Amino acid sequence: MPFVVIATWKAMAGEEARIRGVIATMTPLSRREAGNLFYQAQVSPKDPLTFVLYEQYVDEAAYETHKATPHFREHVVAGALPWLESRNVVTLETIGD
Repeated sequence: MPFVVIATWKAMAGEEARIRGVIATMTPLSRREAGNLFYQAQVSPKDPLTFVLYEQYVDEAAYETHKATPHFREHVVAGALPWLESRNVVTLETIGD
């Protein structure tokens, strides 16, 4: 069953373009990972500082592999996290088919 990750990012004021850029870079890189099943980001139409990333991996190990990739470290850890006001990550296991 897929391992699901829902990450909510709140950008610092004025940093929304930077965060959009990171997401635009990370999306195709993440989708090409062997263990990735789905990767899609959204932005709130009412609050352009709030982004939600919905991700699915074949299992938790694939998610851990994703977090260890050079592109995650470069673009998320170094390129996005310092410019986030907050970040919340929820992980879930899929029930049933």
